[in-house]
Amino acid sequence: MSSNSNNIDWSFYKKNGFTPLVNVSGTMTSIGASIMIKDAQKAMGSISPYFIKMHELQSKASMVISELTGAESGFITASAGAGITLSIAAVMTGKNPGLIERLPNTSGLKNEVVVQSGHLCNYGGTVDQAVRLSGAKVVSFGQSTQVQDHQLYDAINENTVAGLFVVSHHVVEYGQMSFDCFCKICQEKGVAVIVDAASEYDLRTFINNGADIVIYSSHKFLGGPTAGIVAGRSDLIQAGYMQNIGIGRVMKVGKESIYGAIAALQAWKVRDHTAIRNKETNALKLWERIATSFDGVQADVVDDSTHNPLSRLKISINKEIFKSSAASVAIALSLCKIPIIVRDHEIELGYFYLDPCNLADGHAELVSSNLKNVLQNALKKPLSEVNLDKHRNSSIQGYLDWK
Repeated sequence: MSSNSNNIDWSFYKKNGFTPLVNVSGTMTSIGASIMIKDAQKAMGSISPYFIKMHELQSKASMVISELTGAESGFITASAGAGITLSIAAVMTGKNPGLIERLPNTSGLKNEVVVQSGHLCNYGGTVDQAVRLSGAKVVSFGQSTQVQDHQLYDAINENTVAGLFVVSHHVVEYGQMSFDCFCKICQEKGVAVIVDAASEYDLRTFINNGADIVIYSSHKFLGGPTAGIVAGRSDLIQAGYMQNIGIGRVMKVGKESIYGAIAALQAWKVRDHTAIRNKETNALKLWERIATSFDGVQADVVDDSTHNPLSRLKISINKEIFKSSAASVAIALSLCKIPIIVRDHEIELGYFYLDPCNLADGHAELVSSNLKNVLQNALKKPLSEVNLDKHRNSSIQGYLDWK
């Protein structure tokens, strides 16, 4: 552990009996998503002592969402996943209270949602289940690695109520239909377009280019509390908000999270994005110097796959030369005195990523020193092999082991 780690206040973890960690994985819900910005912290504390009319609070949220996204209106819900469910429900029921109360019974309603096969990903939960929770049916089209226009045309019929487009590093990255093409065909067929853009920086592109509803996460790049931000056409947003008298009740969001999300959105307007990017770039350069000093270890700065203004360090390890695998290095980093959690979604391919978007002061240096120590130790004695099948199931095992 570097001397820099001594300047970091770890007392919160010790006082509460939690495991300290440094996140270079990204905005992952499983480790708390992001470090909440001070504006959001302050807003949540400031509203907590007061009663408030929730419709008024959501109306304020709607105005701020409209300003930031260019949408006609918006509301806050429990999460981006909840936003998917409520948006699908909205296009099925409209503002009819009787139909809203009847969900998830969708008999007699248009209830099919078309989604590219390569977009039916797992983000901690699954996209198809988020749709099915509303009572709708998922109709996938295309193959996982190739989608053609005729397949969407063929999938749309008299029961189709919406098309869902997912923007995520979890989806298949090639052979997919572009958003513009997806939107054009859906509009031609009179089908509402819903976009899951939970982790996206750009709050305007999808609305500007024809989406009817777009869903963002408050607790990722915005640095707000856990919440979903739903923006779009006024009639559909009203219908989505009305789901709170039905299935949305179990997805309700508190006044603190609504007000915190508002603050995070307002702070986004004035955030010094250039300064943040410069800080991230410095961290990447620091890590790159360490990694490339070892034979068999390659380090490449790569751009974000969904075109966010963010780069990550891809560390590839040639096991034949280095004698330890990328998976074993990633595990070793997670077992440091202060665990370093890397981005390891594709670890079986021989690489992992270091993501700089959630670093507190001193974290970049701590990652650097631990990376150097782990790689040096691996040179002295090759690291234990990792059972990749066991690792693949580790997220489920965490739930099974919890008590």
